[in-house]
Amino acid sequence: QRALALGVDVVGGIPHFERTCAQGSESIRLLCGLAAAQGKRVDMHCDESDDPQSRHVETLAFETRRLGLHGRVTGSHLCSMHSMDNYYASQLIPLMAEAQLGVVANPLVNITLQGRHDSYPKRRGMTRVPELMAAGLTVAFGHDCVLDPWYGGGSGDMLEAAHMGLHIAQMTSQSAMRQCFDAITTHPARLLGLQDYGLAPGCHADLVLLHARTPAEAIRLRAARLAVYRRGKKIAGSPAPVAALNLPGRPGQVDFLAR
Repeated sequence: QRALALGVDVVGGIPHFERTCAQGSESIRLLCGLAAAQGKRVDMHCDESDDPQSRHVETLAFETRRLGLHGRVTGSHLCSMHSMDNYYASQLIPLMAEAQLGVVANPLVNITLQGRHDSYPKRRGMTRVPELMAAGLTVAFGHDCVLDPWYGGGSGDMLEAAHMGLHIAQMTSQSAMRQCFDAITTHPARLLGLQDYGLAPGCHADLVLLHARTPAEAIRLRAARLAVYRRGKKIAGSPAPVAALNLPGRPGQVDFLAR
């Protein structure tokens, strides 16, 4: 409670790091109760494991419903869902949907860290993104790690997260690629509870101008950021990626978007 009084906005925890499953469940109960009492959101670092018996997300969904925290609780990672049998998952996902649980998958880190104990075939380790989206849950993509002992290859680039997530989840249709784009834009904003977000009159003029014509193209090319605006002020920008050619009969310059 003292930490919350000092300005904490979100309550977090790592239940699968407790010594026993029962202690993990108890930590969820205590932390969600604290968040409910203080009117805070919850982001639980949950079930980042290949163990299908790591089922703390079930407790998280239950406590969310019990305390009326609908729409204010997010489970990050949820990797164990990748290894759960389909019958159990068919019961779990509706419970998560009833709780309006948010989900954050971290494609680059999840596919790198999970499956380490496997020989072959190796599990992918990312949670069931298409199935969760189909059930109506808000699913976002994140990085989790950028440059730390767990993952030294991160860039913080959200288009990179969407690009990897698209491949791991095999979301390759045009509509599914749009869902992957939503997973790095509107869905994270919803999970964060951002106000006045989006491209509409009256919203904050916070936006990134991409060198792409469609969301699918933006992900495919990891499009250049032509401009970044914060509250209507341009704070960063990059030139359009135009390649110089020196080939007979070919244009001198080629824009990656040219067909």
